[in-house]
Amino acid sequence: MAEEKEPEPELDARHSSAGAAPTTWHDAREQLAGAEIYWLSTVRPDGRPHVTPLIGVWFDDALHFCTGVDERKARNLAHNHRVALTTGNNALEEGLDVVLEGKAARVRSDKQLRRIAEAYEAKYGSARHFDVRDQVFVGDGHEALVYQVEPTAAFAYARGTVYSQTRWVF
Repeated sequence: MAEEKEPEPELDARHSSAGAAPTTWHDAREQLAGAEIYWLSTVRPDGRPHVTPLIGVWFDDALHFCTGVDERKARNLAHNHRVALTTGNNALEEGLDVVLEGKAARVRSDKQLRRIAEAYEAKYGSARHFDVRDQVFVGDGHEALVYQVEPTAAFAYARGTVYSQTRWVF
């Protein structure tokens, strides 16, 4: 496994409590790795946004997700690869939300796809077992394209006794 990047955090004092410290990239990365659900935002060909929940895995400095060939996500990504992925919780007084911005790139290496499939099964159990064939995931008789998103920017919103808003640029 490649060594994880440690970008410099920037605390936005306008949206942070007095004396707040920036969230560490380590903590944001742990939130990304441990989340069960992510929200993917893509752009339709006519410019309208599309947001949908999905599962994914974090490793090798990127978030990986899959989608069926004919699904709206895949059609949007064929037109525009810019995405935002978010995860966190919906509580006002506690938690850590993370937003990851980047470009979704198709993973085509069967070797890499097998590693990603293993990561899915390790995280979500045997119900999320995927075989790899001809540059796609195959599961339950369906094919899925696999994408990785390496962050170009990320944001963390920490809530609790101290609020902080942190930004990283990669």
